Order: sequence, then C-alpha cells, then structure tokens
Amino acid sequence: MSAGAAAVGQVRRKVRVGVLATAVTGVLALLCCVGGAAAFFLTELGGDREDPKLAGLTCDPTYQVTLTGDMPRFAEYGDGQLRNAAAIIKTGQDMKVPARGWVIALATAMQESALRNLANSRVPASLALPHEGVGADHDSVGLFQQRPGWGSVEQRMTPSYAARKFYQKMVKVPNWQQRPLSVVAQRVQVSAFPDAYAKHEGLAGRIVDALAGGAARTVEIAGRAVCDAAAGARIAASGWTAPLPGGVVSGFRTDARPSHDGVDLAADKRTEIHAASAGRVLVAKCDPDHSGRRDCDRDGWPDKGGCGWFVDILHAGGFITRYCHMIERPRVRPGQEVAAGEVIGLSGTSGNSSGPHLHFEVHHDSDRSSRSAENPVPFMRERGAPLTGTG
Repeated sequence: MSAGAAAVGQVRRKVRVGVLATAVTGVLALLCCVGGAAAFFLTELGGDREDPKLAGLTCDPTYQVTLTGDMPRFAEYGDGQLRNAAAIIKTGQDMKVPARGWVIALATAMQESALRNLANSRVPASLALPHEGVGADHDSVGLFQQRPGWGSVEQRMTPSYAARKFYQKMVKVPNWQQRPLSVVAQRVQVSAFPDAYAKHEGLAGRIVDALAGGAARTVEIAGRAVCDAAAGARIAASGWTAPLPGGVVSGFRTDARPSHDGVDLAADKRTEIHAASAGRVLVAKCDPDHSGRRDCDRDGWPDKGGCGWFVDILHAGGFITRYCHMIERPRVRPGQEVAAGEVIGLSGTSGNSSGPHLHFEVHHDSDRSSRSAENPVPFMRERGAPLTGTG
C-alpha cells in the first residue's frame, strides 16, 4: 500500500491544498460574543481560484456522473485527474454507495496518487499499460496504489476496478458514514501515514459537488439521499452537520451587533450540541467574564462578558468551529479527537447571554481570532448542513 504522496512526488504536480501543521499551544484570552480573541495559527496552503461556474451549484440527488464532456476547473488538478475523479464517483453511483463514500474515496486517491493512474518502475508490466506517471512504492499501482492482493496489474490500473475494490472494503468498516474520513480510509488502505487523508476532505467534497450535482450536500435518510438536511447525528456527505436544529435568532455582524462574530441558534437548556465536523478539540473551558471571573456554573446576563463554558474544534482544511454558553463543563477535553455529530456538551446560558441558546462561530486559516471569523450561515449551507431560520 502506498505511503502517500511522498512516494510519487518526483512524477506528479504538487497539490496545494489546505495542510494542517502542528498547533502552537499557548494561553489565549478569549472574549466570545464581544470579539477580542487572540490568534491561533496553523499552516494552510491554498491553490488558485477555481472555476467560477462552481459557485451557486444546486443539489440534485438524481444527477448522473458522466466521464465525457467538459470538466470543471480546479487549480489543484488537471482535466485527466478530474476524469479519474469522475470515474471513481460513477463507480460509487453504480454500486449505490452513498455520496459520503465518494468523498472518502476521492480524498484517498488524492493522497495516494494525486488522482493519477500510476505505473510503477518496480512492476514492469505496469509500464506497458496506459498510465499518467511512474511511482516506485513497493509494488503498488493505480489511483489507490493497490498491491497485488487487490488484483492483477491490469485490473489495478483500471480506474473503475480499483474504485470498486476500494468501495467493497470501505462499506465493511463499521459505522463508516459517521466515522472520521481518515479513520475509514486508513482501515481500507493501511497506510504508513494514517492522518494524511483528512487534509483532502474539503477539496474532495467540492469536487464531488462539481461532478455529481451537489452530492456532497446530501445525507442518507431512510436509504434515500436528501439535500441540505444534515443536523445532529445526520452527517452530510461533505462530513458536516448542523450542531443543533434551532434556527438563527441573531445574525453574524449585524448593524446592531457589529462585533458578533457568529450566530445565535435557538435552543432550550440542556439541548445536545453536536460537533459540526470531525476534528481535534483545541479548547474546552470556562471563559472569564469582563471581571476575570470564571463562574460558568450559573446563568449569565447581558454585558457580563465571555463565552461561558465553550469549546473550539479544529477541522480539516484549517477551519475552526466554536460553541459557547454551555450549561455545564463540556463533555470533551483539549486534544481529544471527535467525530462529526458527536455530542460535545449541552446548551445553556452561561457567560455573556440573555437566555438559553448556542452561539456558533466558524473561523478559517486555523485562526481563532476575530479577524478570521466568517458567516456560518452560507458556510454551513454550502456543506448541506444549513442553520435553519433567518440570518
């Protein structure tokens, strides 16, 4: 099995996608709902802007992938690589694998071969077959860098066959649709770099959307793909879910609250809060108020200051989500890996709050500060996990 992109680095174009680096730890002051957070950086690499036609894609669960015609443009990949991606997705469609599996399969092939059908200098028979580069990782070939136990050289270098073998093994992983992408991919691939797959998840979802009619925005409900319905334990193919079902009751940086770096979601006390995507907990603690007090085990009030009990989670692609005003100590701890939809705490009204709700933020560039905050409403809608209500 391939050890990852390093095995074929000499023969392929480097893929510049978001890469998570080691977090720089420190004591960071945070004042949630009034801004003023300190910065928290990781490294993220990004490509050029992609095809403008990709903006505003609708979601059509019945859309059938085609391998012919024009391909959408992505800075990270060329036409041939996107046709390989289409072959992977179409195989999943033909096998009736839910769209979450297509995202996992694409992210895996992105890591293993950069979506190139690779021959191998150590496998002479592979060099006589059509290929898009030459690797040298053991005796691995093809899009998924599969070794002889997966089939003949010719079979493994046939994209549809290689994808079918991947899916056949993937669907046997228990609870695969809810588990982190890197965990599922590693169970199939048994790679020397088990955490490397996760960094491709965001781009894989965008490619699935572009090639398969917005399919990364779907979630399986009663065996049927449904658009824009991921919430709680229901995870969209993109890997995201709304943290709770309540609608938006206070929007992002409104005229009345220009420093409101997130949205407030309606919730009664003790409503379960779900991690919006798989990731690693950065912070889980009581935020001090304006007076420096850490008394989160009681209801807060307006102008008290602070997030109360809150959690920050770092996700693939350098995104960070924040969850404020929990009623009691969070159920997670810093450094813990969480799955999408995992319950991380209960809603409340601790900190700077006038009543029970969840304050929810999204940050990019692995930066916890106010300057990286973006409107969670369009962000979550694009991932098939809309925050229902106004905002």
